[in-house]
Order: sequence, then C-alpha cells, then structure tokens
Amino acid sequence: MKKCLCVALLVLLASVSFGFSADKSNFTFAVTFGPHPVGFRVVHQYDYSRVYKPAFDLKAKPTKGERARPIQTLIWYPAQPDRSAQPMPYGRYVELLATEQNFDADNAQKAATLQFVLERREMMDKYDIERVQPTHALSEAKPASGSFPVVIYAPSFNAPAFENSDLCEYLASHGYIVVASPDMGPRSRRMTMNVVGIQTQEADIEFLIGYLRNIPQADTSQIAVAGFSWGGISNVFAQVQDDRITALVCIDGTIRAGSLVDDFLKEAKYVTASRVTVPLLFLASGSHPLLALSYDMSAKFLNDIKYSDYQIVLFNGMEHQDFSSLFIRFRPDEQFTAYTVSEVSESHSWMARYVLHFLNAYLKNDGTAREFLKNSPEKNGAPRHQLVMQSRPALHPAPTVADFTRELAKQGFDKAIPVWQEAKKKDSGFMLPEEEVNAFGYRLMRGGKLNEAVAVLKLNVAMYPESFDTYDSLAQAQEAAGDKQGAIANYKKSLELNSGNTNAVNRLKKLESKPVK
Repeated sequence: MKKCLCVALLVLLASVSFGFSADKSNFTFAVTFGPHPVGFRVVHQYDYSRVYKPAFDLKAKPTKGERARPIQTLIWYPAQPDRSAQPMPYGRYVELLATEQNFDADNAQKAATLQFVLERREMMDKYDIERVQPTHALSEAKPASGSFPVVIYAPSFNAPAFENSDLCEYLASHGYIVVASPDMGPRSRRMTMNVVGIQTQEADIEFLIGYLRNIPQADTSQIAVAGFSWGGISNVFAQVQDDRITALVCIDGTIRAGSLVDDFLKEAKYVTASRVTVPLLFLASGSHPLLALSYDMSAKFLNDIKYSDYQIVLFNGMEHQDFSSLFIRFRPDEQFTAYTVSEVSESHSWMARYVLHFLNAYLKNDGTAREFLKNSPEKNGAPRHQLVMQSRPALHPAPTVADFTRELAKQGFDKAIPVWQEAKKKDSGFMLPEEEVNAFGYRLMRGGKLNEAVAVLKLNVAMYPESFDTYDSLAQAQEAAGDKQGAIANYKKSLELNSGNTNAVNRLKKLESKPVK
C-alpha cells in the first residue's frame, strides 16, 4: 500500500498540472477577493547567521551539505492580469512539506518525505480531495507595479508556512505582499515549547523583514506581523524588539496562555505589556474566557496592554484549530460536532474580513475600514451572536522614549516633567526606562541640543531620584550648557548616593577650582 502511495506521489510531484476534483472540500471561503490577481512564488534560502544541522549525523559522520538554517520562504503578492494563467491546485502547497528542510531533494526523496509527513500529521484521509482543489494563486505570475504594505505571517507550533494560505491569498488580492516561512525548532524541524523556541521564530520574522529589501514592490514602512497560536506570541516578542513592525494580528495567539506565558515573560524580561504600542487585533475562540472581556488571570498580559489601539473579536463558532484553513480542510468529519463544517467556514471567513479591515485601517489609513472596526458585528453583516467585539483606544504617550519624544515635540522639551506627571494620572505605573532616557540625553548633547538634553535628564532624575547616575548625567549636561552651579549641585548629589563615583569627584575638582562666572 505504501509503495503504491509513494509511486502516486512521485507522479504528482513530477506533474505539471492536474484536473480539479468534483469532491467537495471541507473548507468554503465566503469572502470577496480584491482587484488584484494573486501571484505566488517560493524562495529556498538560508539564514547563514544561524546553524541548523549538527556537525555530525546520527552515524557520527560529518554532516553533508549546508548546515545553516533553511528558510523556505513563501510569497503571495499582487500580480499583473494574465488571462491565460491557471490557478494552482492546493496540492502545490502540500508538496512544500517535502522541502521545508531539504531544498535539494530529488523526486523520490520528496515523495517519501511527503508521505511520512502526511501520515504523521493525519492528513492522508483528506489528501486526495484537498490536493486538487483550486486556489486563487498563480504560480510565478508577474508582480503588479506599485508599492504595497507587507504582512509577515507567523505559523502556529510546528506548522507549515501555508497553513493559512487562503487568508494570505485574500490579503494579496487586496493589495498586500504576504511572506511566510515554516515554524521550525532551533536545530530541528520540531519546534520547542520554551523561550528559545519563541525567539527562534522571532529571528525568522526578523530574517523575513530583512528579505523584503529583495522585493521592489514591498513598502517596508508599513509592516504587520500576523501570527496564529504559537506565532501569536512570537510576533509580540518580535514587535517589542523591532519598531519597524507597525501593527500586530494575533490569531488566537499563545500570548493569552496564562501561566505558561507568565513563565516565558519572567525569562524574557524585555517583553512587557507596556512595550506593546502598535495597533493590535486579537482574534479568539469564544469557547474559552478571554481576560480582556472579563478579568481573568489566565490572560493578564492582554489586560495589561494600555498603549495600543486594541481590538478583540471573539468567534463563538470556532475552536482553536479552526483559525487555520489547513486544519479545517484536513479535519476529520467526526470532529465537527458543536458546529457544522459550513458554520466553521463562515466564522473563518469573518475572521479574514476582520484581519483585512484592521490592516486597511492601520496600514492604509482607510476610513471605511476604521468605521468597520467601530461598528457592531451585526451592523457589519455578521450573523447575530456569532461574534463579540471590544475596542480599547491607546493611552498616549506610551512609556517608550520614541513615543514620549513625539509628545515633547508637540508640547516642548521644557514640559518633560509635567507631561510625565500627567501620564502618571492615567497610569500610576508610567515610567520610562532609566538607561534609555539617559542614552537619549547623551544623544541630544552630542547633537548640540543642550537645553533639550538638560530637560530630558531632569526628567530622569524626577523618575529615578535614588539613582546616582541620573544626577551625574544631568550634571554633565548642565556643565556643557554652562550651568556651573547646577552641575556642582548635582555632582555632589550623585556622590551622596555613590561615594565611589570617580567621574563626579574629578569634575568637582575642576569646577570648584574655577570661580563661578
């Protein structure tokens, strides 16, 4: 039986095209595609900054071939019209399972790998039906001219890059370039459920952002990262590190996973709710309580987000796996119990609509999309009681140097302390990171903006009055600005807090040996 299947897969992999099946797919995508044909291509490349394969194989022999991390890169994009082009069958996506790690496999190796993966993922029962279903993608179509915002898609735990290919095609048809790679572990195909695993996918996201420079049509000033499940925690980790990411979509993301997330955050201290400052759409199954709608410690991180334009949509007709069209397509019939296949597909389609309108609102500044997000789901045409939505506007300024500086540009740097005090009235815990404020003050000094530097470093003293370093830095700015008395007073205050501050000792010797002008 397996030999026959392997032969059949060889024929499939060697074929150019095949007819579409009359058998009905599990999945029906009831959305209106946009004006652009959808191009699709695959780029097999390596991240040479990271090792993936070990130096020796299981037989203790040196590993053959490239050891760097393979990044199977899938790209959906707005394409030029071509009436002669035929859409790909869904099987072309499934074939990609065979080359996620081995780009140079021959057809026999691909067939064997594909058979193994399909059996392991329990996809075999639906394979013959789903592989011949038509998609909207045109393989290697010519890209449309113009500049388009970008969506990086981060898959769920261990999932292939095409797990939401239907959503990716839909977004591309509406004028987005969508890029994705498989979710793979640090040193093997198997993802690891720990911070190292999250940071591995985070690094993959960063790699894909870097790859965008090779796509002339990509508008790299507008980048969203959409992540499903595990990808919906990795994208948050990526965004707090990379402010080139301007919007987040968490599709039933792991960031809601209670005590597990608490453990991750304790280890990765750089990820805090206060650092999530870009617009965020969180889509979730309505079958589980969500903290942001009724306070529950299982989703504390989500509740603590205050500085993001934050939309939450709950779908009463979806389980967690239903947020992936791949999972719907290959889900056994007997698992559709509480909701029918058509009801699940309908809910999934509404999920995609909300993703599109969110991206249009924040990456394209589309007023109609913003109204859609403000409307009740019923007003948008969603079936009654199927969706629940909540919006929460961001507090401003956010506790980041960048956002706080934008506020000072409006009000004046001399208002730094009043702006901070006003922010604390809205959020009693509002604080800017001491080291980052200090570094900003020195950048202002080096740029010759001495008055602004003094104002910013006075703010740091106000926020951290027990830190000797804040007084020392302020004193240096005051000295550079010609305020000798202010500099002497603050060097002395710094020494009161840390008698070992040799910089303050040396500066005071020089300043106090000179008469005050």
